[in-house]
Amino acid sequence: MKITFLGAAHTVTGSCFLIETKRSKVMVDCGMFQGPKYIRERNYKPFLFNPETIDFVLLTHAHIDHSGMLPKLIKHGYRGKILATKATVDLCEVMLPDSGYIQENEVEKINRKNLRVGNPLLVPIYTEDDAIESLKRFQRVNYQERIKLTPEIEVRYNDAGHILGSAILELWVNEAGEKTKLVFSGDLGNKEKPFLFDPTVIDEADYVVMESTYGKRSHEDRQNTVEILHDIAWETHKKGGNLIIPAFAVERTQDLLYEINLLVREGRFPPMDIYIDSPMAIAATEVFKLHEAYFDDATREIIRRGENPLNMPSLKYSKTMEDSIALNNIKKGAVIISASGMCDAGRIKHHLRHNLWRPEATILFVGYQAPGTKGAKLLEGVDFLRIYGEEIKVRADIRKIDGYSAHADQEGLLDWVAGFSKKPKKIFLVHGELEAAEALGQLIEEKYAIKIEIPKWQDEYDITVAAAYTKEQVSDAQRAVSEKLQRIIDRSKGEKELTSIMHQLNDLEVLLEKLEKADEKEIGQ
Repeated sequence: MKITFLGAAHTVTGSCFLIETKRSKVMVDCGMFQGPKYIRERNYKPFLFNPETIDFVLLTHAHIDHSGMLPKLIKHGYRGKILATKATVDLCEVMLPDSGYIQENEVEKINRKNLRVGNPLLVPIYTEDDAIESLKRFQRVNYQERIKLTPEIEVRYNDAGHILGSAILELWVNEAGEKTKLVFSGDLGNKEKPFLFDPTVIDEADYVVMESTYGKRSHEDRQNTVEILHDIAWETHKKGGNLIIPAFAVERTQDLLYEINLLVREGRFPPMDIYIDSPMAIAATEVFKLHEAYFDDATREIIRRGENPLNMPSLKYSKTMEDSIALNNIKKGAVIISASGMCDAGRIKHHLRHNLWRPEATILFVGYQAPGTKGAKLLEGVDFLRIYGEEIKVRADIRKIDGYSAHADQEGLLDWVAGFSKKPKKIFLVHGELEAAEALGQLIEEKYAIKIEIPKWQDEYDITVAAAYTKEQVSDAQRAVSEKLQRIIDRSKGEKELTSIMHQLNDLEVLLEKLEKADEKEIGQ
């Protein structure tokens, strides 16, 4: 059995792992690369495999860096099923068509320039229609349901506590009479996260492919995060302005609503109306409403009491463009949560244009801001920000809360590893920058004595339960066998020793057979 790391290796995006047995090929995730240009360019290149040969795709969750290349996969010949939890499928029905629409728009803008200078025209990776067509391949599965994919491969989905519907995958592979258990962590969530259960503890595995996004960082205390939100809201209210929050549509927006609702229930939030102004965030919130079965016990108890954070009396949804434009006339007393989270696209740019120059306003960032984005520039302290060709003076207060993250931090990741009652033979660390993976890997080796591998993009590994030899060990053993055989031949002098020689030759034949099997199964470097 072989596993190839086709994404999320030495980087945090493009999650994609290919498992191959002699009879089957199963892929975990097919995500889009994001970040620097040299990484994003991988999205436009042909797949490093033939999509027609893949039997199943197992999707851990809906985030675009895990799901975003599925329409391209189908466009180029994949004809199998895509297994995902019910909530993941519903979120993908919102997110993938939006991803196709964004790509069409981006390519259209680039092609206008290409036409003027005579450059070749570009083609989108996929279109909105391609994404809609891809949704026909999805199959909904339940948590804890053990599914037989092929005669030798079974899978079970477990709650990862990352976003709604996110999953940890357990795979059992029975090949050549030997059983191997693989675990793919997907993205692991924080403990005591709004709405969601904590990540499922997995008892045992032979090999684990594990995320390491925050492998060298710790998050702020969650209670501290709520208090900072409380203070910023009241400061803005007293100044007489609006609180503008650029937020990612899936998970971050809903988490904010949860904590605002907590403060409202406690009578500690100022009298401000809350507006969700993002078609994607509104659609994602509707998906949340459909899947209360995924909510943790604390959230269900809040809903039972009639205090649903997604239906607060002060919460309003700006569904149309007219609704969004109307918000520009509100000068104070509004909390406006809008996308994109990094301020480079979407309706948030209009709200910045109308509030950034007001000293009574506050711009609050609750997520990571990639270098070069408008959000990053504001956090760096620029005096002016260019929006729609206009230089806007920055007079609003620029604030940031670091505690909002859908990923487990270093402590959370280590706690999850501690849950294995039977230690894995090896953990492959992915979905993290090299520095983060190395920091986490060193701690795992020190605390749990588990071997760590940090694969590079396109690295291949042969893995089985019985893989006990490296290539070097196999070569050394084969050389020793040859030398021993030569010594036997050299000292065989008479009939008396013939029986002994034959016994030794039989032993060597058995040993060579084991070595050949080991050579086929070795873990590989």
